Amino acid sequence: MHIRFTKMQGAGNDFVVLDETRARLGLNAAQYRFLANRHFGVGADQILTVRPSPAPGLDFEYVIHNADGGEVEHCGNGARCFVRYVRDKGLTYKTTVRVKVQLGEIELTMNPDGRVTVDMGVPIFDWERVPFNPMGLISDQANGWPVFDLNLGVQGMAPSMARVGVVSMGNPHAVQRVEDVDTFPVLVQGPLIENHPAFPNRVNAGFMQIVSRKQIKLRVFERGVGETLACGTGACAAVVLGIRQGWLDNRVDVLAPGGVLTIEWAAQADSPVLMTGPATSVFEGEIDLPDTLS
Repeated sequence: MHIRFTKMQGAGNDFVVLDETRARLGLNAAQYRFLANRHFGVGADQILTVRPSPAPGLDFEYVIHNADGGEVEHCGNGARCFVRYVRDKGLTYKTTVRVKVQLGEIELTMNPDGRVTVDMGVPIFDWERVPFNPMGLISDQANGWPVFDLNLGVQGMAPSMARVGVVSMGNPHAVQRVEDVDTFPVLVQGPLIENHPAFPNRVNAGFMQIVSRKQIKLRVFERGVGETLACGTGACAAVVLGIRQGWLDNRVDVLAPGGVLTIEWAAQADSPVLMTGPATSVFEGEIDLPDTLS
């Protein structure tokens, strides 16, 4: 199968974008993995697919596949690239579009400075909806909100624990505060948290260093991908949990390895999280996808 694609990135989180507004490509999980492969395919953290509006009041449908080929609920950095793509390709001339994602709808706005603001929706703290099963975990309170100790087994000579806050931003996140994110063993703890049995659908693991009430540094080990240069939903999750625990103000700059994202949350029960950041087209190309892959 011969297909066209666009390579994009948002704060270093990179994507292959596919246009299915005219017809479905019908790719399978192995073909998504091939596209994401940095040695044999194009190379990307996720594959983003643009589909036509599925219902009145919506402009498009937005579908995301991770590098492991699995479809996922949401990707914030991808959402910013999505709106730049549909405008650059002339699929819409609106500055604000509303799109369907797996578990709901989101609104995306192109700003005059070229950055994109995404209404990421209201954070989800209902454990069943995250989903998260805290049964048997040691819990505590931080500013009146629950945090949980995850047993990660033995590392070196001692048991390893991670104290995390849990939230869904349309996909599940477990975030812990660390003293120095640059030296923290993210690549060791990341996969252990991702696959912890308390998260039936696995989880994105965030590692947050608080610089000030208005700034954090963040690394994220993404479910089905590994560590990425930036994670939009992970940035939202970290700021939301930092605000709830009394550490952060309502507007925070998140310093990810790939760039800066600005996150805003009013901390009310029905308040959506707003994320603003860059979205850039890198190159366009064509590729032959093998019909038989495993």
